[in-house]
Amino acid sequence: MDQRSLREPEKASTHDRPSQPPHDRRVVGYGLLLIATVIWGVNWPVSKWLLNELPPLTIRGLPGVFSAMMLAGLVFAKGQSLRAPRGEWGKLVLYAALMVGFWMGLMGLSLVHLPASETAILGATIPVWAAGLAWPMLGDRLSVLRIVAIAMAIGGVVLLMGGDSISVSWEKMPGIAYALIAALLFALGAVLAKRRPIMLPPLPGAVWQIGLGCFPVALIGLLFEHPHFGGMSMLGWLLFGFSTIFQGAIGYACWFAALERLPASTAAIGTLIVPVTGVVASAISLGEPLGVPQIGALALTIAGVVIAARA
Repeated sequence: MDQRSLREPEKASTHDRPSQPPHDRRVVGYGLLLIATVIWGVNWPVSKWLLNELPPLTIRGLPGVFSAMMLAGLVFAKGQSLRAPRGEWGKLVLYAALMVGFWMGLMGLSLVHLPASETAILGATIPVWAAGLAWPMLGDRLSVLRIVAIAMAIGGVVLLMGGDSISVSWEKMPGIAYALIAALLFALGAVLAKRRPIMLPPLPGAVWQIGLGCFPVALIGLLFEHPHFGGMSMLGWLLFGFSTIFQGAIGYACWFAALERLPASTAAIGTLIVPVTGVVASAISLGEPLGVPQIGALALTIAGVVIAARA
């Protein structure tokens, strides 16, 4: 799963805080961040390969439902509660739809039309669109740096569109449209969540958002895509398990554990490992092209995200 909540966890009291030295906590935090982002990057070619065995909404929604259940178990193991205040349910449902449901469904459809590497690059543009939306919605100043960041992200999209022959580029258009709409909706959800945050600790909030967002996607997939689980190969089941256990449960467990040890801004920059891993892993495992369009679009996207984060 590729939805990330960057809200920092509530500060623990002095008695609850681990006795681990600050330097050691940061080292552990960087290690956990690396594990989470590499797993999320590798999941792009995993999802692409799974399209050989299952339809797109099924492979994006169903693992997320199982992952939410596993994360709920982690919440209880940590002694936390999943109970949400009555006034938070509207926000939970809205943010789950924008940052999980539409993201999962649309990116799954995008993978049908695009290589996994290019889908990963387009998905990484979220912080750039969020920086642009923060101007009208949050009153943040639209600085020159943010304009440059948006222009670089658009340049990356244009490079992906124009890197092949005209006929191939037109074939990519549905996939590019799905991915950009997913990224824009995710960015909208992130900006809304910043203006009106959910009054829940990060991990319980993520459990509800992942569950509420993935369940309708999985249900639509099961009802209308008619997946044939009986015909899946052993490798297909292993990759489905990877998406469920590693990409969902372990990835998010490491992510929130990293946020307890690192500033959210540091973790946000660290997520740039995801598209890099996705592009390289897709080239190695799927034989996808890794030429000037892909490398150039990746460089423009990463530079745009770094500029947006610093603006």
